[in-house]
Amino acid sequence: MKEQTRKAPEFLSNAVVYQLFLRPFTTEGTLAGAEKMLPHLAGLGVDIVYLTPIVEADDDMNQEFWSPRQKASGMNNPKNPYRMKDYFKIDPEYGTDDDLKHFVKVAHELGLRILLDLVYLHCGPKANLIEEHPDFVMRDENGNVKNGPWLFPALNFDNPKLREYLWSNMEYFIREFDVDGYRCDVASALPVDFWEEGRRRIETLKADVIMLSEGERPEDQLHAFDFNYAFKTAYAIQDIFLKGESPRKLMETWQKLFDAFPSGARFIRFFENHDFVSDNGEKRMENVLGPEAVEAALALIFALDGIPFLYNGQEIADETRHSIWGNRFHGKTFHINWENALTPVGQKRLDLIRELIDLRHSEEILAEGSLKWFESDRLIVFTRTLEERTLLVAVNPSRKIAEEEFPLAATRTTGPEFLLERGAHLAWKGKNAEISLLPYGFLIAEI
Repeated sequence: MKEQTRKAPEFLSNAVVYQLFLRPFTTEGTLAGAEKMLPHLAGLGVDIVYLTPIVEADDDMNQEFWSPRQKASGMNNPKNPYRMKDYFKIDPEYGTDDDLKHFVKVAHELGLRILLDLVYLHCGPKANLIEEHPDFVMRDENGNVKNGPWLFPALNFDNPKLREYLWSNMEYFIREFDVDGYRCDVASALPVDFWEEGRRRIETLKADVIMLSEGERPEDQLHAFDFNYAFKTAYAIQDIFLKGESPRKLMETWQKLFDAFPSGARFIRFFENHDFVSDNGEKRMENVLGPEAVEAALALIFALDGIPFLYNGQEIADETRHSIWGNRFHGKTFHINWENALTPVGQKRLDLIRELIDLRHSEEILAEGSLKWFESDRLIVFTRTLEERTLLVAVNPSRKIAEEEFPLAATRTTGPEFLLERGAHLAWKGKNAEISLLPYGFLIAEI
C-alpha cells in the first residue's frame, strides 16, 4: 500500500501560483515597482506569488566561479540571483527590508500569499558565511573549497551548525517579514531530513506555511513539502507542442510520477519558468507557434490535476526573451511588454486566464477529481471525476484539425455542457464521444 502525503493547507488545492521575477517584471526591477502591479495579479485571481531570490547575490567578477549558463548569457553580470552572498540581506538591486515588508503587507491586504526562493545547495565564492564559518562549505583534502554542479561553493550539510544557520534563515523571513513560505531551489539535492526539521520550526511561527520543492523526489511530500515541481511533464508538454511528439508522452510521463510518489501527491503544472525563458528565449511557444498554441497549453495545465503555475507575463501573451542575468546594471535589460495588455491578443489572453482561474476556484472537480487518460497520437484527452460528476478534457496540440472517437460510456444524450471551449465540437455516437478540434482547439465539458 502506498504511503500518504502530508496534509497540505486547505487553500492550496484550488490555488494558482504566479512566478514573479523582479528583473523583467517592471522597468524598475524592484520590490517597490512590482508592488504597484500586485492589484493586477489579485484581479486575475492569482492566489500565491512566488518571488525569485531577492537576497544579496555575489558580485565576484572572477568567471572561474560563474556557471556555464551565466557565461553563455553574454550579460557579464556577476550577480546571478541563485549565487548568494548574504542570506539575511535584501539585495539593494531590489530594495530594502522596509520595501519587502510593505510588499508583503500590500499583498496580504489583496488576499495574496508570498513565497520566497531559498537557495541552499550552494553560495557565492565571496559569501560572508565562508569567511565567518569556514566549515560551512565543503572542502577537499587540502582544505580548498569544493564547488558544486554550477561551479559555486557547495554547502556542507554534514555540519549541524550550518543546518542551524539555515533554519534560522527560514525562521527570519517569516518572523520579520511575514512571508507565507518558500520555494526551495534544487530541494531534492539536499537531505530530506533537513527540510523536515526546517518545516517543523517554521510551522511554530505560521501554521499554514507553504513549502514547494524544486525537484521530483517522492519522499519530499511525506513530511516536508506540500507540493513538488514536475519538470518531466513540463518538458513533455513542450515536446508535444514544439516538436510534434505524440500526446502519449504526457500520459506516460504523468503515470511514472503518479506511480513513484505517495498517494495524494501534488505537483505544479507549467510549461515555462525563469529557466526556460532564459535558455530558450528565442524558442518560446509564444513566438514560435503563436498565442493560440499557448492558450491550448494553458487550458491543459489548468485542467490537469495539480496546481497551475503561471510565469511572468503569460497572462498578456508576452513574447519577450527574459534573462536571469540581465538587469539594469549589466548587459541587456529585458522587460515584460505590458503594452501588449492593450492589444486584441493581450486582451484575449487576459480574458482566458481569468476564465481559467475562475474555473479552478469554482469547480472542485478540477482540484480534487481523479484523472483517467485516453490513448491518442493526435489529441491530449482525459477525464476528471469526482463523485457523480465527470469532466472531459481534450486539447489539440497541433496546427492541424483533429477528429477522433473515444469510448467514454457517456451518459448524456443531449448537447454537451461546455465549461470552456475554443474551436471544439463534441457529439455522441452511442456511448462514444466524437471529438473534433480546430488547430490548437480545446474543450472542458461535463459528460
